[in-house]
Amino acid sequence: MVETLDAAARAALASELPDWRPVEGRDAIHREFRFRDFSEAWGFMARVALLAEAQDHHPEWSNVWNRVEILLTTHDAGGLSARDLRLAHAIDALLR
Repeated sequence: MVETLDAAARAALASELPDWRPVEGRDAIHREFRFRDFSEAWGFMARVALLAEAQDHHPEWSNVWNRVEILLTTHDAGGLSARDLRLAHAIDALLR
C-alpha cells in the first residue's frame, strides 16, 4: 500500500519543488510548461511518458499547442505520495 505524504514532507514541498503548485480541492500538485511550439511540447510529453512508464506512475496531463499541464497525485494512496515527488523531480530534470 502506498502512503500519502506526512506533514514534514508536505511542509518541504514549496522549497523542494518550487515550480509545482498545490491543486485546490485535491491532494495533488500541478505544473504548467510552455514551449516554442507544438512539436517541442509533444517531444517533452514523449520524454515524460517514458519516465512515467519506467516508474509505473502516470500523470494526469493535457496539451494545447505549446502548453503542457501536468497534475500528479497517487490514486492508490488517495493523494500525494513519494511517488509523485519522484516523478516531479524527474520531470524537472528533463528541463535542466
